[in-house]
Amino acid sequence: MPSRQEQFIAALPASWKKPLEYVCKKPEIDVLIGYLQEREAAGATIYPAKKNIFAALRATPFDQVRVVIVGQDPYHGPGQAHGLSFSVPPGVAIPPSLRNIFKELHRDIGMPIPKNGTLSSWATQGVLLLNAILTVEEGNPASHAGRGWELFTDAIIEQLLRRKQPIVLMLWGAYAQKKVQHLHLHADSTNHVILTAGHPSPLSVRYFLGCGHFSQANAFLKKHHVPEIDWNFL
Repeated sequence: MPSRQEQFIAALPASWKKPLEYVCKKPEIDVLIGYLQEREAAGATIYPAKKNIFAALRATPFDQVRVVIVGQDPYHGPGQAHGLSFSVPPGVAIPPSLRNIFKELHRDIGMPIPKNGTLSSWATQGVLLLNAILTVEEGNPASHAGRGWELFTDAIIEQLLRRKQPIVLMLWGAYAQKKVQHLHLHADSTNHVILTAGHPSPLSVRYFLGCGHFSQANAFLKKHHVPEIDWNFL
């Protein structure tokens, strides 16, 4: 019978298996899997659904990533989380942070404010919508912090930065910026750009609005002869 870690690797989308196999074999990941199983057995409601934990990796293959937007952990309300950072499924009310992201898109590139908060069309264009922590318990934000997901998502970013293809990292808020601080030093700094701003939550939105990250990302991609992102495509 496959071990828990072998089952974990098997659940990864095909393009991510080889880049992430080494981290999946670490003991911390086995501890993480055990913890998730224990919480589920105890009756905890965990978001997103199991089938969507790796949704961001499934939507954006490893060799197609052009932009990474780092979130903290999934939404913790019923029906909100579906595995893409900041995104919500069709028909779900747009959360405040995402509403502010749309305001900046309107200011930056003139995009009409959407009535839909699903960002899957960005993901299929090469925008990896990655939460640093991939699961959360209902009504309890950051409840799965420090359990091993951070090691796993660090490995995702590190492997992307080691590629030869140009990449844009959008880091909003101190949490996302601190996460990547020790990783980008290992990469070719001429081949990627790191854009930083405040988090788009209402508490810090004044440090986010006006950042111009969406137009800057496309300018960088264009300079490196990489197709730009159609941010309007929602």
